[in-house]
Amino acid sequence: MGNLGASKCVGIIGVGNMGEALLAALITAGQAPSTICFAEKRDDRALEIATKYGAVRKELSELRKCDVILLVVKPQDLISTLAALDLAEPKSLISFVAGKKIAAIEASVAAGSSVIRVMPNTPALIGKGMSALSRGSHTRDEDMNFALEFLSTSGQAVEVPESAQDAVTATSGSGPAYFFAFVEAMVSGAVALGLSEAIATQLTVQTIIGAAGMLEESGKDAKTLRENVTSPNGTTAAALATFGELQLSSIVSQAMVAAAKRSEELSQ
Repeated sequence: MGNLGASKCVGIIGVGNMGEALLAALITAGQAPSTICFAEKRDDRALEIATKYGAVRKELSELRKCDVILLVVKPQDLISTLAALDLAEPKSLISFVAGKKIAAIEASVAAGSSVIRVMPNTPALIGKGMSALSRGSHTRDEDMNFALEFLSTSGQAVEVPESAQDAVTATSGSGPAYFFAFVEAMVSGAVALGLSEAIATQLTVQTIIGAAGMLEESGKDAKTLRENVTSPNGTTAAALATFGELQLSSIVSQAMVAAAKRSEELSQ
């Protein structure tokens, strides 16, 4: 990548699993490690991150000097974290805090600050994430482009209006858990049919990986690929008929509505 932020100092508050993934994405995108600062409460974790990446540990209050600040803290810690930052001048902030609206952050920082809200997901930890970004009232195109560029190195990134964030949460934010639940169910079904758990897991995981690869690389949509593998009156047709009888589409839709509703409740 190019010199993403050659003249920028980027601060990260919180370097747990997601914070570390974001730090790695910044470096992959061209941010020099020496221009990345981070605040971390645990000394052992801070030493690990500094040694592994070359980023610089700072006290939380010192990160107010950074040009861009990534907020990767627990929702209940957000307001106290912003208070400790005590920003006296406008900054560019990128929030990865679940359920916290842009307006709440804007109200807690210096007037005129750019706030971008991001809903990432856990596959970002292996460079295959999906991030949806929403801009605040003072966000400039250059702020958004910076965020989109570095987040794209950990998977894919798209811009959406903040009003869509609850739907994003129900789709890509919580989506990996739906997939894992389906894999659990397939493994259990295979074991019930007489396979060992080890073989059932291997068959299921590789089948899912292969199917996802076809969906990504074939250029065909899921409906077409499903139809291509379904012979009339065959084994796949029998399984899919059962899905239909049990209203799989309705189950998934209702689950996503529940997730979106809970996301909305948490952001109040």
